[in-house]
Amino acid sequence: MPSNNVHWFPGHMKKALNEVEERIKLVDVVIELFDARAPLASQNPYLENIVANKKKLVVLTKADLADPEQTKVWENELKNKFDSLLVMNLTENKITDALTKAVLALGKEKRERDMRRGMKPQPLKTMIVGIPNVGKSSLINKLAKRKAAGVQNKPGFTRGEQWIRVNQDFILLDTPGILPMNYDDQSKATNLALIGCVKEDILPNHILLESLLKTLKNNYPSSLEERYGIKEITTYEEVVKQVADRRKLLDSNGELDLLRSEALILKEFKDGKLGRITLEKVR
Repeated sequence: MPSNNVHWFPGHMKKALNEVEERIKLVDVVIELFDARAPLASQNPYLENIVANKKKLVVLTKADLADPEQTKVWENELKNKFDSLLVMNLTENKITDALTKAVLALGKEKRERDMRRGMKPQPLKTMIVGIPNVGKSSLINKLAKRKAAGVQNKPGFTRGEQWIRVNQDFILLDTPGILPMNYDDQSKATNLALIGCVKEDILPNHILLESLLKTLKNNYPSSLEERYGIKEITTYEEVVKQVADRRKLLDSNGELDLLRSEALILKEFKDGKLGRITLEKVR
């Protein structure tokens, strides 16, 4: 795989990064979301630097799409690196209580300090940050119990910033998804494209699929059998041909449409139809 840097930093992300830096002084607790399928790639070092002095809750999102055994390994690896850590399936209703409890625990000292000063307890100001399409809007809507934030399965959808009242105990500042300016390690950019956190056209489909098939062959060798009837993951070309043949994907000339086959496999991975798969292992 080529080692050249991958650059991705639209103008609205630079603006959002500046706004986060300006607003962080108003915030008591930061909630940062990582995708459980790629916990390393979905961290943003620029955000890490900005929120370094704040109490931070890390949430591993989309756990329902990730390998549960690998998620446990990642949970053990990360839980001592942050003030608090939760693993969540964003489709479950019980996540609201768990997250509220974690936020209040992190803001306990601040609220007690205010009470000693004779101040009436105010709602904790909480900022939610993360890269695009990592689940921020879905989580906010669960917390607010209404459609407080737009949700689309594509990166870069949330653009503005807005304060949202979750309950009497805390309010939440939503921020747009922000990516690093570039990736020195192309594997991180590849993993983010595979899970839908950057636009697919940042890297060609054949590079994304070659990387995915390598992971599947090494760690999930039976992943294509149930979905496509492919018992052994051989070469990239052979897999693409077999899927095109089994799904009857033909071009205008009646030949196997390999480009549609590539796109189909990538989409069905992203949608969790190839099984619960984690792209990164603890090193």
